[in-house]
Amino acid sequence: MSNIRLISTSTVLPASSDDHNEFSHRIELTPWDLKDPLLEPIQKGLFFHKPTDSFSLTATLVDHLKATLSQALAIFYPLAGRLSAIENVDDTISFFIDCNGAGALFVHAAIDDVTLADVLDPVIIPDDLVYSFFPMKASRNGEAAFTKSPLLAVQVTELVDGVIIACTMNHCAADGTSYWHFFNVWSEISRSGFERVLPHSRPVFGRECLDGIVDLPISIPLSRDRILDSGRYAQPQLNLQQRMFRFSKERVAELKAKANTEMRITNSNETISSLQALLAHLWKSIARNRRLDADEDCNYRVVIGMRQRIQPPLPKEYFGNSISGMPVKLTAREVLEQGLGWVAWKINRVVASQTAGEVRKFLEDWEKSPTIPDFRRLPANTLLTSSSPRFDVYGNDFGWGKPIAVRSGQANKLDGNLTVYPGAELDGSIDFEVCLSTETLEAMARDAEFVETLAK
Repeated sequence: MSNIRLISTSTVLPASSDDHNEFSHRIELTPWDLKDPLLEPIQKGLFFHKPTDSFSLTATLVDHLKATLSQALAIFYPLAGRLSAIENVDDTISFFIDCNGAGALFVHAAIDDVTLADVLDPVIIPDDLVYSFFPMKASRNGEAAFTKSPLLAVQVTELVDGVIIACTMNHCAADGTSYWHFFNVWSEISRSGFERVLPHSRPVFGRECLDGIVDLPISIPLSRDRILDSGRYAQPQLNLQQRMFRFSKERVAELKAKANTEMRITNSNETISSLQALLAHLWKSIARNRRLDADEDCNYRVVIGMRQRIQPPLPKEYFGNSISGMPVKLTAREVLEQGLGWVAWKINRVVASQTAGEVRKFLEDWEKSPTIPDFRRLPANTLLTSSSPRFDVYGNDFGWGKPIAVRSGQANKLDGNLTVYPGAELDGSIDFEVCLSTETLEAMARDAEFVETLAK
């Protein structure tokens, strides 16, 4: 791997604000925020062609990105704060975000002999190279409360012909919806030259939506030692590779139509969605190429957004976490022998089961008996899909053009991790960044039934 050259490291503080008190209060965390302290932060990076106009000078570009990040932090002020913890006498911990304005980490780096094609063209993603574009590696969300590390870290890396803007964001502070909301507003400020961001895009931080459901703060049964040791003793999974699977708009529509036809679904309120049909297609393909025994468990954990499921619904600008991972439990025999529609319908029913009543029950039950999962120890043969094709990934124009690609960092990479994005063409196509064993990926590459469904 080519050596990455560190040019500078600095702290970006939030710009001054009309509200001088907003950097001096705390945000209590909800069950959605608190359930993943043992996992790693969100890591997503955007790839751009190198600017050729007024941004052509690196110093000018980096100074501009720092200045606009400062403006964005004045709007998303919790990200300029720090995760804090109170260790209680009953061996529990209460976490909160201290909005102290301490700032975000900003790293400027370069790799002098690598082009965009070197990173994006290989069929197998060059993991070591891609992972070098992300700051704050191998950290756990909960660790930040004791190390006082930032909730947000940004790395801008120059290539021969490109620029990568990659962010690491603590998952206790935000989910994918909030992550891309921040990215969208920052890029909007950058390309507009510091003009005021429209009020409708401003985040909502209040937790009043959960009043009457849970009492904050919540104490969770977790010790400082367990949080800090979780990263120290974690064993990375070996023999994993990653690649992008791209599905055209037409192929996605075909899979959706096939799934609904097989199940004879005519009620528009129960229609199998494009994503559910595609998840079922991937599930069947991966199960087939993992060569599982028929009676082996073969589960799919689907991350479901809860903003519009709770009543009353959360504002779309709600900043924090509002997701839950729900298992779809089948055997390999069921996945392989049943049709696409049947498997997709099983996913559909689990998603549909998350009614307002079920969401409320989860929050109430979790407050009474908090459980801290560690997805690095998921059962064998489990798939996990995160992110969403609805996120505005390719609208992040910082002032010199839209991104041409997106990749994720090394955080939470497991055998069966599938990250979904909108297609770069923004035409209804869908991309999956797939992390699987080398053997499974090689088998899928030889699987004509699967390969023929991929975009050329």
